[in-house]
Amino acid sequence: MPTVHAVSAFAALSFALIVVPGPSVMFIVGRAVALGRRAALWTVIGNSAGAYLQVVLVSLGVGVIVERSMIVFATLKIVGAIYLMWLGVRAFSRPITQSGSKSTVRTKGFSRIVREGFVVGFTNPKSFVFFAAFLPQFANTEGLPIGFQMALFGLVFTVIAVLCDAIYGLLAGTFRDWFTTSTSRQRWMNRGSGAVMIGLGTRLLTTGRAT
Repeated sequence: MPTVHAVSAFAALSFALIVVPGPSVMFIVGRAVALGRRAALWTVIGNSAGAYLQVVLVSLGVGVIVERSMIVFATLKIVGAIYLMWLGVRAFSRPITQSGSKSTVRTKGFSRIVREGFVVGFTNPKSFVFFAAFLPQFANTEGLPIGFQMALFGLVFTVIAVLCDAIYGLLAGTFRDWFTTSTSRQRWMNRGSGAVMIGLGTRLLTTGRAT
């Protein structure tokens, strides 16, 4: 069974990594500004679900394959980067409306927003490497199976990520109300959101294994 000290140490490490804006936060902020606060929260849920599936796979031993295999790592990186850039291109062509933020989630569909966040969260190879490298270090060799303990630590990480990312998304989403009152501002908002996602995809595509 994980000790209280181990859980506290892992929670502190997780918070330190999550609270500093990274690719996931920037993605969520971009979605919040473009689609609104509710869309940002659905994106957080999807992104966190994708990341937690990584935790489950790591606890089953798949994370070691991603960590050690250049082919698997590169494949995940390329898929994730292309998907981000594709979302960015779509943001550039998003229709300009005067309907405000309330209708966006209904028009786009919350399931689609969750799915897009899930794909981005799951195809981040650096998260795989992080989980594979750090989760085993906090597991206790006595008591519960190591894999089950890693899944518990991953749940701690996910809860902290949901809370922190939701705050970022809600704060960013408040600016959308101002943007949607002008078609020119909406146009620049779409371009900015698209540029952020294309930039994130490019960054993911050109970076290596360092976590």
